[in-house]
Amino acid sequence: MTILFITLIHLCIVVNARAQSAVAMPDSYSADVAANVLQKGGNAVDAAIAAQFVLAVTLPEAGNVGGGGFMTIYKDGKADFLDYREVAPLAAHKDMYLDKSNAVIPNLSVYGILSSGVPGTVDGMWQAHQKYGSKTWQDLLAPAISLAEQGFVVHPKMAENITWRIDSFNKEEVNVNFAKYFATATTGKVFKQPELAETLKRISAQGRDGFYKGETAKIISDFMVEHGGIIGMQDLAEYKATWRAPVQQPWRGYQVLTAPPPSSGGIAILQWLKMYDLLKPQSKELKHNSASYMHLLAEIGKRVFADRAEYIGDPDFINVEQEKLVADDYLAYRAKDIMFNVISVSENIEPGLKESEDTTHFSIVDKWGNAVSNTTTINYTFGSGVVVEGAGFILNDEMDDFSIKPGVANIYGAIGGQANEIQPNKRMVSSMTPTILLKDKKVQLVTGSPGGTTIISSVYQSILNVVEFGMSAEQAVNAPRFHHQLWPKNEIRHYSGVSDSALSELKKLGYRFKQSKFGDVQLISRNNGVLEASSEINGRGKSIIIH
Repeated sequence: MTILFITLIHLCIVVNARAQSAVAMPDSYSADVAANVLQKGGNAVDAAIAAQFVLAVTLPEAGNVGGGGFMTIYKDGKADFLDYREVAPLAAHKDMYLDKSNAVIPNLSVYGILSSGVPGTVDGMWQAHQKYGSKTWQDLLAPAISLAEQGFVVHPKMAENITWRIDSFNKEEVNVNFAKYFATATTGKVFKQPELAETLKRISAQGRDGFYKGETAKIISDFMVEHGGIIGMQDLAEYKATWRAPVQQPWRGYQVLTAPPPSSGGIAILQWLKMYDLLKPQSKELKHNSASYMHLLAEIGKRVFADRAEYIGDPDFINVEQEKLVADDYLAYRAKDIMFNVISVSENIEPGLKESEDTTHFSIVDKWGNAVSNTTTINYTFGSGVVVEGAGFILNDEMDDFSIKPGVANIYGAIGGQANEIQPNKRMVSSMTPTILLKDKKVQLVTGSPGGTTIISSVYQSILNVVEFGMSAEQAVNAPRFHHQLWPKNEIRHYSGVSDSALSELKKLGYRFKQSKFGDVQLISRNNGVLEASSEINGRGKSIIIH
């Protein structure tokens, strides 16, 4: 299929201080819908709900009703966090992806019907609406229903991703029905999804019961039985999104509001930011993306990911010692053996406590100063590759985010342990890190990103870009980023645009490199009282300031 390349939709607007509302979205359809909700008097949560369902239609790589996510909320001066992460089905068990010799069965946790956890998105949006919504549920779902039923024009990046995914499934001989539903999506042509439209209509009419009970639930359960899946009617009926206290920590005069476990991201970015501040005075030069800057943050990353593997899991199943992991004295202890000209030996980096890549993100600020930072996912690009026939949505492959065997990496290279082993009804560890920064109780920064484990690097670097280096929103989202996560050993992944001189210096230290692109950052910031919003120019996003 020939892909026609057109100018990407990208908009970064800066207006006077009277502008109060902004959206930074991963595609133009969600941006226009969210902006319209705000213009009609809806709040940030209303706009988030409408955008979430639109993305389930227009960004099938990651937008979903068959997945889950996290939403960090600042509403009426109070912080909140909604965990609508998927859970393991009741029939799941810790050895379900191992063969008789205890070896991992290739691809079983990544592709196909057994890779899916119980979806959480619909209940999450329903609970967000019950608690904070001001517009009717039906009004907020109407744009998504229209786009599914009447169709939308396919962006070239979507068509390109579909072609790549179908080719990869064929090469790996994966038995999924993805092509049956998406092979006809062609650049510049209208693409309709009638089965998904009917599912969205049931959700609109019946709320969360339109998905987790009744006709849709029966379609899902029957499909599972027919194809050897394990999500049943009881799994769906009993699913419940969870309200949690966000991680809140002071940093450089800001109050950071970010994701608690089962996300690893909130703790991780705070560890990164705080250890950076502890070590910065000892360095002669830490220019943006210099070799010394990248080395320092890679060294911190080794320790962050060692802690992630050992300590982070579903807090409903294990005790996650959040306060200890971000305590100043603990981080000083973790940082004390970092050297500015030597790479630590990965095998020697252990957890510090001595006691017992496709996703999507959007950011919203409304005219009342409320904010939503929302990251949602079906895990890898187009999830499991399995579409629920009769319901028209893609199932996630989030089961791969569990530790399917201690010491074995998942598709993003992250290694886990017992804290993240599979158990029924347990939430898998995530890297999703929707984050808000406040100053004097006023929203100053809303940021987040997709990208598997690179989410954490994208988020903390976007914060440093704005706070440490004084970048505008547009500069912050488009600056080249880099990532190191302990394993693969001494490997730094990076964008193009990192200087050859920096890479040359790092190579002399012993690093090796892999050039790649991470997920698109969607960021809103307030600069001297002026609102800025930007979507990363490499993607198909759109950002808007609303007068």
